[in-house]
This record gives sequence, structure tokens and C-alpha cells, in this order.
Amino acid sequence: MLEEYLKVGRLKVKLLGRGFAWFDAGTHDSFLEAGEFVATIEKRTGLMVGSIEEIAYRNGWIDKEDLLKLAKKYGKTDYGKYLKALAEEEVHAF
Repeated sequence: MLEEYLKVGRLKVKLLGRGFAWFDAGTHDSFLEAGEFVATIEKRTGLMVGSIEEIAYRNGWIDKEDLLKLAKKYGKTDYGKYLKALAEEEVHAF
């Protein structure tokens, strides 16, 4: 498919800087590898990868009250607990 974009002059490329990882998850093995990578990052840092609620909160798009409401929707799941802890500032970014 990329070849088609290249042919019509619509292929755009950007270099990813430090801190980015690219996984082509087009096979079962590569998909599993990507999942294991995310799990390792989350386990070692204590931070979740790709949390849109956290991104919104850290960028000031939602406030603490909004974040707590969202956390309540997830209940006692690990994700709900994570968002609640974030609102209570128990989760810190580096």
C-alpha cells in the first residue's frame, strides 16, 4: 500500500525521535511483541501507555473532577485505580 502513496506523490515520512518505538504489528508474532513491549514499559515505569484520559488531564483539557468521574466509570479495574491515583497525584510523570 505504501508503494501506491509513493507512486502518486502522497507518501509522507517523519523521523521518530528518541523515546519512540515503532512496531509493524502485521503478524501474530509482531503483534505479540508490541504488546509485550507496552506491558514492560508500563510495569517498569508505573505509567500507562496511551491513556487518553491522562493526556487530557495533563494538558489541562479536563480537570481533577472530570478525571475522577472518568475513573469512577472504570470502577475497580486497574485502569480506574490508575486514573484515581493520577487525580490524587500518586502517579507522577518523569
